[in-house]
Amino acid sequence: MITTPTPSMLRALPAEHRHRLMSVAREVSFPQGARLFEEGGRADRFWVVRTGTVELDMRVPGRRSAVIEILRHNELVGWSWLFAPHVWHMGAEATTPVRAYEFDATAVRLMCQDDPALGSAVAQWVGDVLAHRLRSARTRLMDLYAPYGAGGTV
Repeated sequence: MITTPTPSMLRALPAEHRHRLMSVAREVSFPQGARLFEEGGRADRFWVVRTGTVELDMRVPGRRSAVIEILRHNELVGWSWLFAPHVWHMGAEATTPVRAYEFDATAVRLMCQDDPALGSAVAQWVGDVLAHRLRSARTRLMDLYAPYGAGGTV
């Protein structure tokens, strides 16, 4: 299972940008087993995990959903909110009780539009997370479904 951390907001964004984003955050909690979102649903918010763990999963036709990555403290849950058509590309489930900061996607996109430096920093952060998630998804799906010894690298 891929468990390497994705780029955190704390490391990715300068303090002034983190403070601006945190000004629109609200604290939320999810019980173990709660679905944060479903693949194909409307991506209208995102979260940064404070405590607990969240699994990202992908539908695999004819099989159970494949767990792609486990997210923990300070990691971003959700990137689809930033890119049109704003639809989730994966699903997410709390595997323990989770406390997180929740952000309204529309509010953050407007902040980014009004402040190009903030927008650039957020786009770079989310882009780095997205690249990490794509590598993780490929590796995990190869682990699950490729013939033994098929190997191959990107």
